Amino acid sequence: MIDKKKTIVLALGAVMTAAAVGVSALLSTAVVNRKRYPVFGVDVSNYQGEVDWERLGEQGVQFAFIKATEGSGHVDESARRNIESSAQTDIKRSCYHFFSFDSSGHTQAQNFISVVGRDDIDLPPVVDIEYYGDKAFSKPTRGEAEEVLLPLLDELELYYGTKPLIYTTMPVYLRYVKPICGDGYPLWIRCKQTEPDFVDWTFWQYDDHGELDGYYGDEKYIDFNVFCGSSDEFEDFAADWRSR
Repeated sequence: MIDKKKTIVLALGAVMTAAAVGVSALLSTAVVNRKRYPVFGVDVSNYQGEVDWERLGEQGVQFAFIKATEGSGHVDESARRNIESSAQTDIKRSCYHFFSFDSSGHTQAQNFISVVGRDDIDLPPVVDIEYYGDKAFSKPTRGEAEEVLLPLLDELELYYGTKPLIYTTMPVYLRYVKPICGDGYPLWIRCKQTEPDFVDWTFWQYDDHGELDGYYGDEKYIDFNVFCGSSDEFEDFAADWRSR
């Protein structure tokens, strides 16, 4: 029997891969049902500059993902400031590591752990897996990606006591994340075109051109995200990993 859901996902992935290569700027932004997904959040990096976390909270931000590290050696310049400042608010936060196909999973894990303590975050740590540089055109093999990704995920799980969230795009999800990780990790999916109900997601990044008051860097935009569930379910999700 044909797996209709898998067929739809693969077909959509092919379309979105083509879009990512050449026409992504022409695609419309998804419409979010905020009654269904009331828990709203952002993700930030050094590009947003100094962040007024109290001001973000006043605009309905309930969670935030903060860039901490990249690859085996890079630390985001604003990571510690954002971690410490956001801790003074009611915003639940975590940190993300930008995955590199080009260095070992072990050294990448150690880079992240050296910056983000277990008590620094309210939500599971995040590994951000996406194409960069020429990787969309000169793609690593699945085996090459697996050799780096699995040790990274395993070391983070061992240190933080929970499976990391995986942030990714549909093309990278289909090529690497799904075949390598299956459904074993909570998913934070980027999808600007439509609600990604063709995958099991926990967080959804639906807009990378959002605008709020309260950040003062070179980047005028900030990414918008929602949690898949009610406010009570979000609180349970946050409490569950902290209890481990």
